[in-house]
Amino acid sequence: MNANADPLAVGGGAPPKRARRRSPDRAFRYYMIAPAVFVILLIGLFPVIYTALKSVQNVNMFDMDTSYQGFIHYKALMSDTRFWLALAHTLIFVVVALPAELALGLAMAYLFVDRMPGRPVFVTLLVLPVLVSPIVAGATWRLMLDNRYGPINQILGWIAGEEVTLLWLVDPNLVYPAIIIAEIWQWTPFMFLLLWAALSNVDQSQVEAAELDGASWWRTFRLVVLPAIWPVVAIAVLIRALDLFRLFDVIWALTKGGPGTMTETISIYAYVLGFQQFETSYTAAMAFVIIVLLAVTVTIVLRRIEIDR
Repeated sequence: MNANADPLAVGGGAPPKRARRRSPDRAFRYYMIAPAVFVILLIGLFPVIYTALKSVQNVNMFDMDTSYQGFIHYKALMSDTRFWLALAHTLIFVVVALPAELALGLAMAYLFVDRMPGRPVFVTLLVLPVLVSPIVAGATWRLMLDNRYGPINQILGWIAGEEVTLLWLVDPNLVYPAIIIAEIWQWTPFMFLLLWAALSNVDQSQVEAAELDGASWWRTFRLVVLPAIWPVVAIAVLIRALDLFRLFDVIWALTKGGPGTMTETISIYAYVLGFQQFETSYTAAMAFVIIVLLAVTVTIVLRRIEIDR
């Protein structure tokens, strides 16, 4: 028998399993990003933990009881009619404004996806509303919608041929359109930029092949373009939905939640409770419920995106 022969080969046995060794380069990468991950987790988790802690105490304007009080604020929240109305108002803004911003942003992206004279100038002008602070945008629209001196009513009066005095921020039938118009004006360019970038990366050879085969525009968009840009569309919709869910600045500048509490969103209700009425623990309970709700929603959406990919 050859002394140099492999005993495992001679005996017919299986080779022993070797312990997997982590690559030094891979371990080094983990060591490098560990401080950044720690800081991000600290910044992100500490407010959540602190909010959860305050929600089971009883801290308000008149009492600083930091002892454990159980879930009394959560029980009160479930029967709080104003909270559910604020949640409904918030969902109305999300359901109405988000599809409008998506449709307009996609139409604008299709308009500018082909080269045209002066395209950089037009794109720059279109994205200017995104650069404006939301509170400033709300204050500007409040001036524009003024029933006596606002240009909106004046322009409508010129079209109608008579004086028009629409109470945009007081009339219950007009206050929602006023807020939604201001929100769409400011954030449609954001959707446009993301969708424009996505459309610019679509393989044009596939689009041209579909057109040569006689496919209609809608069929080409549904079967060729949409699958290519779907990940970007999903992320854009998720970002804007979360942003609309915490809508505060524009509404506060326009109506402060009025008339009455008709346009009061979750963010405005939390601000009133926490910073005007100083119901700290009750506000913390409401904030924690919203955090959990949004976290579950984001997790489901992200998993859905991964499945679709």
